[in-house]
Amino acid sequence: MKLDAASLLQNRRFVRAPIPLFRAGLGFLLTRRILMLEHVGRTSGLARYVVLEVVLRESDTSLVVASGFGRRAQWFRNLLAEPRCHVSTGFTRRRPAVATVLTDAEGAAVLARYQQEHPGAWERLSAIIVEATGDPEPDIPLVRLALAEGS
Repeated sequence: MKLDAASLLQNRRFVRAPIPLFRAGLGFLLTRRILMLEHVGRTSGLARYVVLEVVLRESDTSLVVASGFGRRAQWFRNLLAEPRCHVSTGFTRRRPAVATVLTDAEGAAVLARYQQEHPGAWERLSAIIVEATGDPEPDIPLVRLALAEGS
């Protein structure tokens, strides 16, 4: 059985595979362009985890991630309900953060920059998002994660 990239991104086992690495403190084995976001389930109140690509590293305390599945992604909806979260990336583990959704204009500027800096990755990723969502012009909201100082 051959899985395409869009199917892989919708495969729970595949997308959750890096979580145990991060939880064991081995996130540094992955590229700095990957982070694990720990957020609170808006209904359950339980800790939830998702691994995301860092679209823009604005500074040591500000990272931007994209919701490729739009505003219906569970992690995105959870952050809208409770923006306080934790971020693990590289050697950093469970750093407190607060999430804010970028405006449409800010998001468009960040995606344009990403497209310019990573044209091959953008081409592949945007094609996967279109295939996975079935939307030829998907809404890709971006979220800024403001990490707590000195944590």
